[in-house]
Amino acid sequence: MSRPALVAGIDSSTQSCKVELRNATTGELLATGSAPHTVVTPPLSEQNPADWWDALVAAFRSAMTLADASPEDVVGIAVAAQCHGLVALDENNNVIRPAKLWNDTTSAPELAELSERIGDEALISKLGSLPTAAFTIGKIAWLAKHEPENFARVASILLPHDYLTFRLTGNKVTDRSEASGTGYFNAATNEYLPEHLALIDADRDWLPMLPTVLDPDAPAGTVLPVVLDELGLSGTVVVASGGGDQHAAALGLGTVAGDVVYSFGTSGVVSALHTTSVHDPLGFVNGVADMTNGFMPLICTLNAAKVTDTFARILGVDYNELTRLALAAPPTEVGPSLAAFLDGERTPNRPGANGILAGITTETTREEIARAAYEGVIFGLVTGQHHLERLGVQTSGRIIAVGGGAKSAAYTQLLSDALQRPVLTADAPEATARGAAVQAAAIWSKRPVTEVRTEWAPRTEVVATPRPVQRDAFAAYEAVAAVTQLDRQ
Repeated sequence: MSRPALVAGIDSSTQSCKVELRNATTGELLATGSAPHTVVTPPLSEQNPADWWDALVAAFRSAMTLADASPEDVVGIAVAAQCHGLVALDENNNVIRPAKLWNDTTSAPELAELSERIGDEALISKLGSLPTAAFTIGKIAWLAKHEPENFARVASILLPHDYLTFRLTGNKVTDRSEASGTGYFNAATNEYLPEHLALIDADRDWLPMLPTVLDPDAPAGTVLPVVLDELGLSGTVVVASGGGDQHAAALGLGTVAGDVVYSFGTSGVVSALHTTSVHDPLGFVNGVADMTNGFMPLICTLNAAKVTDTFARILGVDYNELTRLALAAPPTEVGPSLAAFLDGERTPNRPGANGILAGITTETTREEIARAAYEGVIFGLVTGQHHLERLGVQTSGRIIAVGGGAKSAAYTQLLSDALQRPVLTADAPEATARGAAVQAAAIWSKRPVTEVRTEWAPRTEVVATPRPVQRDAFAAYEAVAAVTQLDRQ
């Protein structure tokens, strides 16, 4: 009896690297592996790209062992990873310095200066987004200003998933989903914008420094012989173009137009799919590309599950007890409101802001404080959905909660209460790795990614239905969020 061909979907997130091994034909999950990354704390958030590779190898080998897979079984790989981070290589392809990550906000002044020179209207018109400190271009400008010696050595600029794909194949490539979050790529025309980078250094020839942007259905190459040995593989293993973590998660969830995905991880993301490019004149919505030649407008916040982690520590309880407390708060009583901008914020763009807990009285309970912690995260993302709707993005489909926070009944129930709609979860606990595996299977089988996405769509179930809510908690949140303008001193 012949052994099934396998594909590997890789999710290299801020916290860890996860690998899923799946049957390349049926999508059946055979094994997973994981390895941690170095813990980071904004506003300074950096990691060594070599550590990402070491974690990938460890997680990959762990999955191979658990699957009892032979070296020749794996036929395809795709990498999805945290977006925006800056990986700078020298002319010998050595990493010059630790990568600045998406949640590193130290480049906010450099990004603000670039934005002022280009103009918000021009940025939104060309990028579909108004860049924040998360975007790669600000990190490049920071490097030029603060570390000119390192900047002078830069020969190639890669994003985190580009770097891992480069380590696998030796090819410097990227995809539309990742390129559209850099600040120097027009996803509507699929063209780089070197004129934006020229504002950092007019004497550089920027285009040769940037990775080739691949079509979602095009291969990035094959795994190098030396890497085959390192991963315990053999034969020809095709590598897909990969993509950003949230974009791959959309593939893994099998989402279609109308669905809205709420992701509760280190960051919070609310996203939907759209066939054409989206340009928000107010600058809230990032009109980025997806991994199927379409678009995935989204709103990303810096503060999500770590907010509830913080309040669990403050209240001296574990996560299960925090959930119990939040759900025990009567949904009809007002209670306090939290603007959850604990470590600065990306949307709204307030990199120096602090959180504000308002509406506390002598009768405030622990239950109400716990509920406010969850609602502070949720309401920030609900605001994002309202901005999507303002731009004509369809949101009448399923509400799907994903990420580590979605395992908490408090997140899903309070989200359902806020929207007054059912909330579903999907049988895809590692949606990003699953989505990468979808792309790997499509490239190996030479089929469109959208076709495999539909075939592999996971089962979903309703986990929360709305309770009657008489209090206007969202309006109270908006009032508090509006005054969180103060920067750290």
